[in-house]
Amino acid sequence: MNRWRSPTAEQVFSEHPGVECTSAGLNRGAENPLTAELVDWAELIFVMERSHKAKLSEEFKPHLKGKRVICLDIPDNYKFMDTALVQLLERKVLPFLPRG
Repeated sequence: MNRWRSPTAEQVFSEHPGVECTSAGLNRGAENPLTAELVDWAELIFVMERSHKAKLSEEFKPHLKGKRVICLDIPDNYKFMDTALVQLLERKVLPFLPRG
């Protein structure tokens, strides 16, 4: 639904040097739904669950050519900016980002 995990990731990494980020959801009720334009804009796409990766491939396959999609395997049991979620995101995402 793009309510807690992705917005937390966007908040955490928005000030990272050399990174522009946004968050979007794949579900119809997402506050910020994913669009083909966002997929085209992204160089690197992180998803929280394997089912998200499958849905992304199903809905946006033509736009994913040459894109790297990384599944973080983070379950939907955290609140926005939960300390444990922030630490998990940093551990899983930072290795893929430019060093600042």
